[in-house]
Amino acid sequence: MAGPPGMSGGRCLSRWIISFALFMTTLLLFRPFASYILPLGISKSLPIVIRPSSFNWTSLTPHHATPPHTYLPTSRVQVPSIQHAFEPEGRSDAARRIPRQKAVLAAFQRCWQNYKAHAWLKDELEPLTGTGKNTYGGWAATLIDSLDTLWIMGLKAEFLDAVRAVAVLDWANTTGTACNMFETNIRHLGGLLAAYDLSQEQALLTKAVELGDMLYAGFDTPNRIPPFWLNFEQAKHGNLIAETHQISASVGSFSLEFTRLSQITEEPKYYSAVAHLVSVFEEHQNSTALPGMWPTFIDARNTKFEENSFTLGALADSLYEYLPKMYSLLGGQEAIYKKMYMDAMDAVGKHLLFRPMLPDNNDILFSGTATVSKGIVTLNPEGQHLSCFAGGMFILGGKLFSRQEHLDIGTKLTRGCAYAYDAFPTGIMPEIFDMLTCPSLTGCNWDEERWRRHGNKNLPKGFPRVHVPSYILRPEAIESVFILYRTTGDEALQDLAWRMFQAIQKATETPYGNAGIDDVTAISGQAKQKNSMESFWLAETLKYFYLIFSPPDLISLDEYVLNTEAHPLRRPS
Repeated sequence: MAGPPGMSGGRCLSRWIISFALFMTTLLLFRPFASYILPLGISKSLPIVIRPSSFNWTSLTPHHATPPHTYLPTSRVQVPSIQHAFEPEGRSDAARRIPRQKAVLAAFQRCWQNYKAHAWLKDELEPLTGTGKNTYGGWAATLIDSLDTLWIMGLKAEFLDAVRAVAVLDWANTTGTACNMFETNIRHLGGLLAAYDLSQEQALLTKAVELGDMLYAGFDTPNRIPPFWLNFEQAKHGNLIAETHQISASVGSFSLEFTRLSQITEEPKYYSAVAHLVSVFEEHQNSTALPGMWPTFIDARNTKFEENSFTLGALADSLYEYLPKMYSLLGGQEAIYKKMYMDAMDAVGKHLLFRPMLPDNNDILFSGTATVSKGIVTLNPEGQHLSCFAGGMFILGGKLFSRQEHLDIGTKLTRGCAYAYDAFPTGIMPEIFDMLTCPSLTGCNWDEERWRRHGNKNLPKGFPRVHVPSYILRPEAIESVFILYRTTGDEALQDLAWRMFQAIQKATETPYGNAGIDDVTAISGQAKQKNSMESFWLAETLKYFYLIFSPPDLISLDEYVLNTEAHPLRRPS
């Protein structure tokens, strides 16, 4: 190749190589900054090519009548700040924080690299055998769930590789005949929307709209309430119908993702669909067996809320979690979410919260399960790892609605889950357990004789029974610890988080990633590992650990609302 006059082609090439090397060195030195200013949708070597799904769900004519659209509100309300006003970080604080952040990053990178090497495009990596399996339709659940974590951790090259894979996903190419609407919504749709909000990569929005349209088809039922399973052929022929015994969270946890999709696309149908669901829950909220709360299971087909078990734990959790978060995402423009949240938490405070009897009389709380029979409410003091999100929910509600009592409850619930982590030999709390309770939330003295009668000498004092001793890499405890830290600035919470992270790593690390364990009560190092690494390990647990060791402006709670899968959705300015 001929160069300019007076310069040989070889010298021209050499200068080009030197210039390119200097450019790449600059990028490496300033990678976090460069990653934000470079247009991610443009790659000269590997461009992002979007391939449409083979079936277009918008081509279907609705089989059931749709009510008039409910449009996004346009009024303006001043929403209180959520995050603590952090002081500039000192050198000693940074010296303690940064190595911890790097340790979490290293744990994520090892899991991601093994997923890419051994389970790429599968839903889940099997961490004991280094193989992959499909658990959510074969739509690369771990990949999509991890997109925003990749971005947040500064792994932009890996992010781009993942986006290229997402850009050619075909939602009609699936391993099943139906999909779980709840899980697909929170993991896949939430993951795509959050990654788009962070990166503005068009391929992610294109795929989010395709998926949103598929999930929207699940609302094409006689009463516009979606079923638990979206059967694809039934949906195409108008044969979907909600179940008579349906998990309440599976119906009530579409609001954040569908609302954000409407905000981004300015297409009202998604928000309108969830506004209808919210109106149904609002109508029945104060006429259930425990007014203010909704039962764990509902008759969604006939819109009946007559069952008698109530909890913030499994099967109901995100139904309540989304109430203050929707208020935040909508900028305080829909007061109904505040009312529904306050009514629900009034009932929780009266009937579900309990203070355990402990040797040190520690002032902590847990949330149990209530059953109602002939108007009498009975509390089952059953703690769940899943219900550990409630601490963060109360804290967010307390900040948004200026309720100090909710901040106090949220702090005590969060401290309760932290106490349970410290209490067990592995340093991890079990999935489901019972506790001995005090007669009121004000506390009580330790009763050794009562413990001898009802306790178990093989368990920590205060824990008479452990019903499910496993840990499956759940995020709910560190989620609330993170929210408490971001709203108070209490640096001791970082030490607590570090202790939790080290305990989890010690018990769950495998050659290929991290695995759930069967028994947190086992002597340290003797818990048996399971061949499962749920996608929420990368989407939630490690993300929360990383964020608590990051500068507080990274995913500020004043700028983002995190869905129940920890996907940060940007609050419109």
